[in-house]
Amino acid sequence: MPLLLSLETSTHSFSCALHQDGILVAFKESLENQTTASLLVVMIDQLFKDSDFQKDQLRGVIVAAGPGSYTGLRIGVATAKGICYALNIPLISVNTLSLMTWQFVIQFSSEYDLKNALLCPMLDARRMEVYCMLADKAGKIIEPTQAKIIDEQSFSALLDQSEIYFFGEGSDKCKNLIHYTNAKFISGIKPSASSLGEIGFQKFKNDEFESTDLFEPLYLKDFLIKKPNLIS
Repeated sequence: MPLLLSLETSTHSFSCALHQDGILVAFKESLENQTTASLLVVMIDQLFKDSDFQKDQLRGVIVAAGPGSYTGLRIGVATAKGICYALNIPLISVNTLSLMTWQFVIQFSSEYDLKNALLCPMLDARRMEVYCMLADKAGKIIEPTQAKIIDEQSFSALLDQSEIYFFGEGSDKCKNLIHYTNAKFISGIKPSASSLGEIGFQKFKNDEFESTDLFEPLYLKDFLIKKPNLIS
């Protein structure tokens, strides 16, 4: 029964979890802003202390690959790589938006009729831009992961034909722009390591591993550093 560690650091909150055979056995989450660098490793250590498992029992590390926070993704991937190097175990990645789609289907498939609907997870990407993708209930990708500027005409052609469920922190700022009967906005979905391990376990069974040396997060956009004005 393989023990897998999951790390989700795509947004201002972050979490880690242990799954054994794809079943959640331990979970920790922090909602504090800008604390990933200082608290993630501490939280992982506490996860093991509270669960009676040892790190040398790990058989793989699953990391949310992005898109999302540049700093959060960088820290999460670097931490995952460090553990993989130290224990000589494989690295597994899961697209953060695919993770959110999985969570949405698990949580709401019995509440909403999703058979012919499209699902649009969204993460904030500054101003009126979001990271998003479009998929159906089965996970088939309709529009791939992208950084998209949202206006009144966004998704209009698709919304004329079918319902689209928008969810995730990025969808909150789109409510006042997208005015279609078929546009459904659902709150409360954020990426979580508690579900990440379920998807990652399937990849583990199929030997879908990343190159620990070469793997990089899905940033989508360059990290912008504001340079100070120099007066000569």
